[in-house]
Amino acid sequence: MAKNLLIVESPAKAKTIEKYLGEDFTVKSSIGHIRDLPEKGIGVDIENNFRPEYEISADKTKVVAELKKLAKKAETVWLATDEDREGEAIAWHLLQALEIDEKKTRRVVYHEITKPAILAAIAHPRTINKALVDAQQARRVLDRLVGYELSPVLWRKVKTGLSAGRVQSVAVRLIVDREREVTAFAFSPYFRVLGYFSAGAAKFRAELEKKLADETQARDLLNKLKGAVYTVTNKEKKPSRRTPSAPFTTSTLQQEASRKLGYSVSQTMRIAQSLYEKGYITYMRTDSVNLSQLALDGAKAEVLSLYGGKYAHTRTYKTKSASAQEAHEAIRPTNFTAKEIEGESNEKRLYDLIWKRTIASQMADAEIEKTVVTISQSASEEKFIATGEVTIFDGFLKVYTESDDETEENETEEGHLPAMEINQQVEANEIKAMQKFTLPPPRYTEASLVKKLEALGIGRPSTYAPTISTIQKRGYIVKESREGTERKYTVLNLKNNEVSTETKTEITGAEKSKLFPTDTGIVVNDFLKEHFGEIMDFNFTAHVEEEFDTIAEGKRTWTDMIAKFYAPFHKTVEKTSSVETKRASGERILGKDANGKKVSVRLGRFGPMVQLGESDAEDKPRYAKLTAGQHMETITLEQALDLFRLPRTLGNYEDKEMTVATGRFGPYVKHDGKFYSLPKQDDPYTVQAERAIEIIQEKQKREKEKVIQVFNREPEIQILNGRYGPYMTMNKVNYKVPKDKDPAKLTLEECLSIIEEADKSGKPKRKAFRPGNKKPKGE
Repeated sequence: MAKNLLIVESPAKAKTIEKYLGEDFTVKSSIGHIRDLPEKGIGVDIENNFRPEYEISADKTKVVAELKKLAKKAETVWLATDEDREGEAIAWHLLQALEIDEKKTRRVVYHEITKPAILAAIAHPRTINKALVDAQQARRVLDRLVGYELSPVLWRKVKTGLSAGRVQSVAVRLIVDREREVTAFAFSPYFRVLGYFSAGAAKFRAELEKKLADETQARDLLNKLKGAVYTVTNKEKKPSRRTPSAPFTTSTLQQEASRKLGYSVSQTMRIAQSLYEKGYITYMRTDSVNLSQLALDGAKAEVLSLYGGKYAHTRTYKTKSASAQEAHEAIRPTNFTAKEIEGESNEKRLYDLIWKRTIASQMADAEIEKTVVTISQSASEEKFIATGEVTIFDGFLKVYTESDDETEENETEEGHLPAMEINQQVEANEIKAMQKFTLPPPRYTEASLVKKLEALGIGRPSTYAPTISTIQKRGYIVKESREGTERKYTVLNLKNNEVSTETKTEITGAEKSKLFPTDTGIVVNDFLKEHFGEIMDFNFTAHVEEEFDTIAEGKRTWTDMIAKFYAPFHKTVEKTSSVETKRASGERILGKDANGKKVSVRLGRFGPMVQLGESDAEDKPRYAKLTAGQHMETITLEQALDLFRLPRTLGNYEDKEMTVATGRFGPYVKHDGKFYSLPKQDDPYTVQAERAIEIIQEKQKREKEKVIQVFNREPEIQILNGRYGPYMTMNKVNYKVPKDKDPAKLTLEECLSIIEEADKSGKPKRKAFRPGNKKPKGE
């Protein structure tokens, strides 16, 4: 047994570190958290100064038992969990749960898994930082109190099964607010005028310096420009410089990986975690842009080696966030000479992004020369502006260009302009006035939501990805692409002194991988805003994060902070839970049907639905679920009434009635007690009996081909074709058919023998599926 036991969080990290420490060290993993608040119950003793009631997770009892046994035998126990607050808390929980004597423990931290870094950490141990632990405890306890007390309120006042979280609820509010901004946005048309000119043999483009309000103005201008003379009246050359972006923080890595690589926030963090544990990059949860002197020297050496002296420029960056710890580093490669790494494709791509961003941050500015040419014309005062941009020295752009944020489409084209002098006449080949429309604010992507949360001071590097994942899992937010709609626009064209008009079509409103609030998310958001304004306030949530920072600095007791929050919060919970508070359903009255019955939409027990008729009327009201793509805030009366056309009777097949309806997962045909999913190309409102029979027959054929043999005995044995080959089923349990057996020729005795052998061996089996008895997606 080695004298030293070193404990980390993950097996991958343990494997890497063990190679560096030699025979004197045993390196083991806790596999993440070993203790937490209990899953059931509040787990916080409110009356006893908010004392957390931690328990060892059920799936970690064996891990804890093994670590405890090893810790007793070891002379020294090294707690080498991550360097952030969560890592510090894990180290503290290990100390408590393993019942280790503090005198024989050492806390070591590092922000890269390389041999020099690990050996340096071992050489400079410290004790557990209780202030960091307390900051993490404060976050955990506060979030448990909010979730535990708010969720039952939502069950009673909105819908059962809902839950709420402190940071998550604010993130949902951002998305709901933005969706309403987009929905309420009024598109304003305008005209953009472009001139296509020639200076000698060279062609270039210029734009009218102002936008025109409507088609009348645009047509009047183009008519005026017939036969106009165009002259260069001004020319300016403006030298400028572009400076590289700082190395990655957690937030900027998540944003750039989303824009450049299409990775989700959680995917980026999974890949970065793997790169860190393999020793390729520094710690991936950081809000610092600082680089160590070792990193600065390494990056400079690599720039000099690859690109030469004029490209090298050592820079230090200052972190804007007051809470960032400058002792930590930005996310960077651990070895700058490793331009490429071994690994999976997504790891290579993310590493390449990190390597380029870090190297570029230590390179010279790019030198740009911008030329602006003003072209006047003889027919009116309006001027055209042509802009050109030439890179004099590429500098850091040789390696890396940062992606633009998702903003209004960039419609300016800047390139090299031909040589022109003042008073030179240029020829207008064509003048186009194109109708454009103002754009609503963009919906959030995961990356832009992270940027907004960071700007508001909500959350920290370790919380961005879990927050976004949680609100999607809870069904408050969906990430999806949506098709746009066609829109016509007008193009006026002046060519050869003739003005022509053309009507064109474009797609507007199409979205790719954007975040949308669900109807449930909107109703919950509105309810919480009405009754728990403080929880939903951006400034309050940011202030709570600042209080956690104060606790981490040892300047405040965490239980005092919790007590100050809890007293007024609990009173609000009690008040809102009372019978006086009305249930929230997000109800909208859409109008009346042809018979005068009220039509409304609201959130019901099983989700959003339309109600036809009054609950207290003699005739019972009818209900219909909203279909995919329909939303409570935008559904119209006509669309709502259409929902009551289902179920439809299509006729009979094999003397049994066929009906078409829609269910939780989409439309389906029902026949003889069985359900058949309707393919996407079939509309439940228009599908005919002939097509429904085709769908039924196709499924029956597949099921028939699935059955190889049936032994009609008690219990019945079936031999079926499965996804992974032939198998038998008896008593709802599946048994694999041996490869050396022909399933079509198996006898009953052979089947019973195979089943008996499988039962004796104790090999895992799964419950069987009986063809034709499973409901499809629609039900």
